[in-house]
Amino acid sequence: MKEVLSKSGEYMFGLTRGLTKLQSKPAQYKEYAIQYIPAGKGCYHADFGVFPFEGPVLLFATPLQTLKIDTSLPEQSWMLRFHGDFYCIEYHRAEVCCNGLLFNNIYIEPSVNLTINEAREFELLLSQIVQEFEKENPSEIVIRAYLQLFLAKSSTIKMRTLSEVAAQNQYDQPMERFRVLVDEHYLLLRKPKDYASLLGMAPNTLTKRCNSYYKKPPSHLITERLILEAKKQLHLTRKSIKEIAFALNFEDEFYFSRVFKRFTKVSPQAFRDMTGISVVADSHM
Repeated sequence: MKEVLSKSGEYMFGLTRGLTKLQSKPAQYKEYAIQYIPAGKGCYHADFGVFPFEGPVLLFATPLQTLKIDTSLPEQSWMLRFHGDFYCIEYHRAEVCCNGLLFNNIYIEPSVNLTINEAREFELLLSQIVQEFEKENPSEIVIRAYLQLFLAKSSTIKMRTLSEVAAQNQYDQPMERFRVLVDEHYLLLRKPKDYASLLGMAPNTLTKRCNSYYKKPPSHLITERLILEAKKQLHLTRKSIKEIAFALNFEDEFYFSRVFKRFTKVSPQAFRDMTGISVVADSHM
């Protein structure tokens, strides 16, 4: 493993060969994670979602998602992890456009499919990071620059892929409408039947179409949207847990904490302690 630690010993950035941990049992990381898989196929489990993949591919995860890969993978696979204090994706939103595209988006698959030539470009970037680590005094500035390039290239490919899907008219319009409705009403409407009514379809029909289109049932999607907003406020603001619970329309902070912990396996305060408060938090106050 190649890694960068803070002065206090906190894990800031790391590059690991092989993904055996994710193949044996579900795992969680407090950092952002990217898996590079050069070949093979299987399913990527990220919280409620199950996403089939075939290499070469990049798989993405936000902090404390529950992850698992259900197939054996080649030794040439890599995992790259970085803490928000090492590289803040919100602060660098303009440069790499990855927040809401590669990370923190519950509606699109957390993957980037690569061509053979694109895979070689990412392998070159990974090898350059390794070479930097092998120097007597590795430069965090250089490693951070490689990470930014890695994310920028990934975002460019992802945006192109989404544009191609749109051009081929592969969108399910009612499901896209469901997405808009969830974003508008998740604070008040938390049952699939409420959205089925707004869409003018039976609840069972909504469940079937949502499972097919988003690879997860509507109840999970609604919960994920709520938890995503909670994670954003915990990481991007200095609001108290009580203030966040009130903003998310929970009856009290204790019920909010129970719901959050049931989904993430940690309390809101523990999540904030592990992921840190973003450098952009003061601008949100």
